[in-house]
Amino acid sequence: MRKTFLLALLLALMLLSGRSGVAQEPWTWEKVRARFERSNPTLQAGRLGVDESRAQEISAGLRPNPNLNVIGDQIDPFGGGPPHGAFAYFLPAASVNYLFEREHKRELRLESAQKATAIASSTQVDFERNLLFNLRSAFVDTLQAKAVLQVARENLSYYDSVLQVSRDRLNAGDIAQIDLDRLELQRVQYEADLQTAEVNLRTAKIQMLMLLNDRTPVEQFDVSGSFDFAAQVPSLAEFHTVALDTRPDLRAAVQAVDRAKTDHRLAIANGSTDPTIGFDVGRNPPLDQYFGVSVSIPLRIFDRNQGEKQRTQLDIERNQRLLEAMQAQVFSDVDSAYETLNSNLVLLQPYKDKYLKQAVRVRDTVAFSYQHGGASLLEFLNAQSEYRSVQLNYLSLVGAYMNAANQLNLAVGREVLQ
Repeated sequence: MRKTFLLALLLALMLLSGRSGVAQEPWTWEKVRARFERSNPTLQAGRLGVDESRAQEISAGLRPNPNLNVIGDQIDPFGGGPPHGAFAYFLPAASVNYLFEREHKRELRLESAQKATAIASSTQVDFERNLLFNLRSAFVDTLQAKAVLQVARENLSYYDSVLQVSRDRLNAGDIAQIDLDRLELQRVQYEADLQTAEVNLRTAKIQMLMLLNDRTPVEQFDVSGSFDFAAQVPSLAEFHTVALDTRPDLRAAVQAVDRAKTDHRLAIANGSTDPTIGFDVGRNPPLDQYFGVSVSIPLRIFDRNQGEKQRTQLDIERNQRLLEAMQAQVFSDVDSAYETLNSNLVLLQPYKDKYLKQAVRVRDTVAFSYQHGGASLLEFLNAQSEYRSVQLNYLSLVGAYMNAANQLNLAVGREVLQ
């Protein structure tokens, strides 16, 4: 019985060990993005920065603290003069002073802090936009590396089948040994393609895992998604409209102008006079008690906050110029990304409609002719090389298209192309 139990336990451990090495289900873009938004430490640090700005609103909205003064005067512990106690003429007094802020200073401080939080939030969204661009680029690179790896495997498998036929022909006396040697030497190129593709795929996965802050072994991590292009894209004017409504850095620039206007109003308010009102009570020996009130008004003859008023006025104009520059940058980003995308489409469409099919047809035709003695070895090698180049160029163009789409999403401010 004990041996049976130990055997069952050992079998269970072996099964668990085997499962731990099984690759996980491939991650889609939606799952990758959700994990990134939840786990990326740089993104989380930026969110804490927004919370810090929100905490500053509390300080900005606080009222001034009142001041309490307690006085004990005319204490005579030395016993000189007429006989009396040490506290016979003791004068106790207490006063409370409070600064009354005029011209809505506190409200303007709070409003400025709230607008600073809005700017910080927009800046954080823009930061996330750029990080998502990097993540999407890594995702596209991984898909492209997977596609290239698949083509490399297919090319090597196809070439191995040709080599097997060539060995059979050598045994039958149809070709010379030198021809088979040259064919086998050419196989090195396809082996190198396969090794390079495997290294590129691992590198792309490592980059993604770093952005996701994930410690999954590379061998167990995989992604899935469409590695293709869309033949039609919306018009440039539509992208302009979406970018003007969506770009968080443009929104932050608009908010900066608005905050600068609030800061100017606050600077004007800070140039006004704030009275300090006090109330005091005390006792005047031997028996008299009293209370009093006071008002302290600073005479702002020289310092009326002139410098801050001028600085904030200039800051409004500076932020307006920055807003104009940002609007021009948005249009430039969208236009550049759109042109790059269309350029890739112009090249991709004939590849998909014509060149890929032609490359397959030429390769298969020349291979058949070579195997039956109708084509030379050089023609066969050239056809293989052309097929390989066309396949890799096509995958490179698809990757360039998807990166251009990612660049357009970055320029617009949200995902408009998958």
